[in-house]
Amino acid sequence: MSSIVISGDTSGAITLAAPSVAGTNTATLPAAAGTVMVSGNMPTFSYYQSSAQTLSTGVATKLTFTSSDWDTTGGMYSSSRFTPTVAGYYQINCGFQAASSVDNQLYIYKNGSVFYQGQESTTAGSSLSSLVYCNGSTDYIEIYAYVGTTGTCATGATKTWFNGCLMRSA
Repeated sequence: MSSIVISGDTSGAITLAAPSVAGTNTATLPAAAGTVMVSGNMPTFSYYQSSAQTLSTGVATKLTFTSSDWDTTGGMYSSSRFTPTVAGYYQINCGFQAASSVDNQLYIYKNGSVFYQGQESTTAGSSLSSLVYCNGSTDYIEIYAYVGTTGTCATGATKTWFNGCLMRSA
């Protein structure tokens, strides 16, 4: 018969060990209040644009990402908006490619305002990555793009995309 062993020490760390046929597997949980994430169950997603979207000249426009490569967020992603329910630091990545070369710029919006702004590009595309803290209740992330002349986003998983993952809980 197998058993799970829970042990602790004076530092407050608790170790949970479960035997397996091949040997012993150990999971160490930190002493923390609230949600404790264990590697393997952290939220992550990757969406891309699968149908053309026309962007207006001279204004930042919210990009729509309707097709998924994967989504382990359990409903945190909806309507091209990521609203994490776990407080922490999220790696946010996005890419944009226009159907033709136009001046363009990407933005990471947090709660409806510019949070990070990418470098302006005069080629057909650009990308942007940043670490963003989200409070786990009201914060949300969206991706916007600016074009100097009316243009259409190129579609496909390698062209116009938005992905992210929890790097560390708060």
